[in-house]
Order: sequence, then structure tokens, then C-alpha cells
Amino acid sequence: MPKKPYDHYKSVPELPGKKVAKKRKPKFIAVVDEDNCSGCQTCISFCPSFCIAPVAKDQYHIPRSPVQVRFNGCIGCRACARVCNKLAWNAIRIMPTTVFEEFYHIKID
Repeated sequence: MPKKPYDHYKSVPELPGKKVAKKRKPKFIAVVDEDNCSGCQTCISFCPSFCIAPVAKDQYHIPRSPVQVRFNGCIGCRACARVCNKLAWNAIRIMPTTVFEEFYHIKID
């Protein structure tokens, strides 16, 4: 059976209706590969915990700076990674929190 034109977008989440607060330590954390991020900022609108923001403009000398995740605000929902994968550049990786903490030496609450 042939794919329908919009089947590609089925895994894109809905825009959040309200901010979601973190209730416990997430099992996963979103990490942006800044070298692969186009700076389109599409993921920002889909983040239910509003923990994604553009990197300060003075940090890069390009027209559109990449985004970054405020790790202690991330709830591990993976919405940003699904959106980035389907609508942008696939620049967001989801890591198990334990691996993230060990690799980056950052403790997540």
C-alpha cells in the first residue's frame, strides 16, 4: 500500500497547551548537537517544559545561532527530538539520564 503524503508527519507531537512541570528525575535527557543545529528553533514551540532556548548570539558568529536545552528543566518527553527529526535537521539526541550525568559530569535533579 503506498504511503500517503502526510504519513511522514504522524509522529510529530501536538503543540503543548500549557507548561508541564517536572515531577521527578527524567529517565532521558535531550541534548542538542550544536554543530548540526540549523537554528530554525522549531523545537522550542513543541517543548512542553519550555526548556529549550537559542544560544546567546555573541557565542557564534552566524546569522542564526543553534538552540540549547536547560537540562534541569528537561522532562525527557522526546517531543523536541521527534520534531527536529521530522521537520528540521535531526540535531537533537535523547540520552539516558545516567549516561548523560556520567558523560557530562552534570547532576540532574
